[in-house]
Amino acid sequence: MRYRKSFVELFYKILTGIACYSLIVILGYIIFVIFKKGIGMLSLKMITTVPSGGYYYGGEGGVLNAIAGSFYIAVGATIIAVIVGVPAALFINSHLQHKPRMQSFIRYMLDALWGIPSIVYGAFGFMLMIYLGMSASLLAGIITVAFLITPIIIRTFDEVLNTIPKGLHESALALGYTRMQLAFKVLWKQGFPGFITAVLFAFGRGIGDAASVLFTAGYTDLVPQYLDEPAATLPLAIFFQLSSPIPEVRNRAYAAGIILTAMILIISVSARLVSRKFSKTNLK
Repeated sequence: MRYRKSFVELFYKILTGIACYSLIVILGYIIFVIFKKGIGMLSLKMITTVPSGGYYYGGEGGVLNAIAGSFYIAVGATIIAVIVGVPAALFINSHLQHKPRMQSFIRYMLDALWGIPSIVYGAFGFMLMIYLGMSASLLAGIITVAFLITPIIIRTFDEVLNTIPKGLHESALALGYTRMQLAFKVLWKQGFPGFITAVLFAFGRGIGDAASVLFTAGYTDLVPQYLDEPAATLPLAIFFQLSSPIPEVRNRAYAAGIILTAMILIISVSARLVSRKFSKTNLK
């Protein structure tokens, strides 16, 4: 029996180790391919200029329009998602603390919304855009992506808040705290590192998604100046470049992929450092 348990434990250790390191190898290979094919086309000019005439047929220019559009849409959508999502997550863990069935139902619905493909959000955003009489624009893209990432913000932050010891809730209420004070003075402070993680997760999903903005944000070779103007994004720029029959233009798509990967990596590292700093502060 002892040898059987040891064998089973060793088997699962090897199996989980293979799964873990396989993911690392696959991720490393993807990054290697992107850098190998795109590093030669990456330049300061590509980052700081917009496409010129015939860009997708080998013309000159860069992807500044897509970088700016992606950033505007992701930031705008994240702000809306935070305004809606943070109070919702705090409400679930403060006012619904003694209603576990309602909590479970809301979390189930949020999980279902999280799992809906982004193209469905894109179709919904397109339908809403037509209903409101809006054209494909930066604002339409922001609203659509906000619908996409709001469940992510709520559920990610909610999972962190759910790990806060229930004794802390009871202690705060025993001291005379109201539910609102419990939410914003206790849960918010304790869960702030998780809030940073939620924002990071949502921002990364918003800046890297193509399907949700395909019909709503439109596309332009210019940097949008107003909310009612169309906006390009890096994922769509990569898609259009990869569709080109010209090898040089396809290599530009990999260079744009490097830019997008670098943006998300910088945001991830920064958010991790900020989260760690606030975690240490809370412990003190």
